[in-house]
Amino acid sequence: MVWRFLFNPDLCLGCRSCELACRNEYAAKGGERWRWVSEAFEESVKTGYFLSLSCNHCENPECIRVCLNGTYRKRKDGIVLHDPKHCSGCGRCIRACPFSAPKYSLITGRVDKCNLCVDRLDNGQPAACVAACPVGAISHLFPNEPDPKRATESVTGFGDIKITKPSTRFIRLVPKDQVE
Repeated sequence: MVWRFLFNPDLCLGCRSCELACRNEYAAKGGERWRWVSEAFEESVKTGYFLSLSCNHCENPECIRVCLNGTYRKRKDGIVLHDPKHCSGCGRCIRACPFSAPKYSLITGRVDKCNLCVDRLDNGQPAACVAACPVGAISHLFPNEPDPKRATESVTGFGDIKITKPSTRFIRLVPKDQVE
């Protein structure tokens, strides 16, 4: 099994604490903000909501397939890593990713992406975005942990999942009139 993000849009306040934590974690290393918050609307539940998104550490990552320099690799635990030292900045991975996860840095002239805060995970700590969320809207599903009862692979506002099979899971929205 693999490490995965679990996101609950019913809990997200749109405060962007996850974005700031990500930026603060990687800014000193010349990195960008690898997590971003956007807005979406779900017709079936007649509500708008926030989505906090980053790299989905896909089962079949297009970034690995299209990279000519071999800068991407996937660990056994599912984390897709990028080595910016070998990146030419060509942008093939940016164009190939249906989720816009790889980002080009004007500072470095190279591409990079979320690494699920692998150094933190390897030391028993949660990713910066997970630790920063004041309401627990973002969490980890640990390797071998089953999906929660209301988990789904996609929600409105998320990219096409057919080719890459992202590992991120979402808690299905509940219509506001059905919330207990």
